[in-house]
Amino acid sequence: MMNLIPYSRRNNDAALYNPFQMFDEMEKRFFGSNSLSEFKTDIRDEGDHYLLEADLPGFKKEDINIDLNDSLLTITAARHSDYEEHDKKGNFVRCERSYGSYSRSFGVEGIETDAIKAAYQDGVLKLTLPKRSPAKGESRRLAIE
Repeated sequence: MMNLIPYSRRNNDAALYNPFQMFDEMEKRFFGSNSLSEFKTDIRDEGDHYLLEADLPGFKKEDINIDLNDSLLTITAARHSDYEEHDKKGNFVRCERSYGSYSRSFGVEGIETDAIKAAYQDGVLKLTLPKRSPAKGESRRLAIE
């Protein structure tokens, strides 16, 4: 299960010096925080499978891709904006909704990748990730030469 935990760049250990942390914080202050830059997920252990739920409100099903590359599962969602078209007509007074491409990756070692199922309803993507059966040990007697 530890492989389903997404990678995080947060460093809570004050003893370690990160020379790039200042630049990351400066960029966040300058450009602001984008709430969709990392969509939120919940992962539950349901016994024989894990259930991953990702909040993707406002996305069309066609704009969500789930890619499996070796032992890495990547969820990508793209939101397109029509801001430029309407702005020329002067219809927008303020435009705050974000758009772009957002993705999260998860390690899926220990998952039966051929049996993963996905459903999207009411802005929530649900992935059923069946656990791989533990390999059964093989026992045999060796002949002495």
